[in-house]
Amino acid sequence: MNKEEIKNILPHRDNMLLLDEVELIDGVAHGKKKITEDEWFLKGHFPDNPVVPGVILCEILAQSVCVCLDGVIDESKLPYFTGLDKVKFRNPVKPGDIFETECEITKDRSPFYFAKGSGYVNGKLCISAEFSFAIANKSEDK
Repeated sequence: MNKEEIKNILPHRDNMLLLDEVELIDGVAHGKKKITEDEWFLKGHFPDNPVVPGVILCEILAQSVCVCLDGVIDESKLPYFTGLDKVKFRNPVKPGDIFETECEITKDRSPFYFAKGSGYVNGKLCISAEFSFAIANKSEDK
């Protein structure tokens, strides 16, 4: 899936859609994000030594696994993070890197879903995590 196809599943737009492409193979989501020098989250993190913040890496993992729920998430629903567990940061991700994810759903207790994921640069593990999220109806309150 390219960015436009991903938008059919994820509600994220503009700066918060953090995947360039993703492919679902045997229930495992394989995502890619090219980290460019002008990413909004690198401004000030850190001057003269930009590093992708850990929370952004976690968000990329979460967006990647949501592709496994194509058909569950639609325009009336939103995925919400409910927890992160066993998060380990192993290597920094920097501008010029292509960050690749491998994520899968490990348990379905609809509307709650549990997942695990890993992120790599050039085959080198940068992050691993277990996480959960809920699929909820969009709020009608404005």
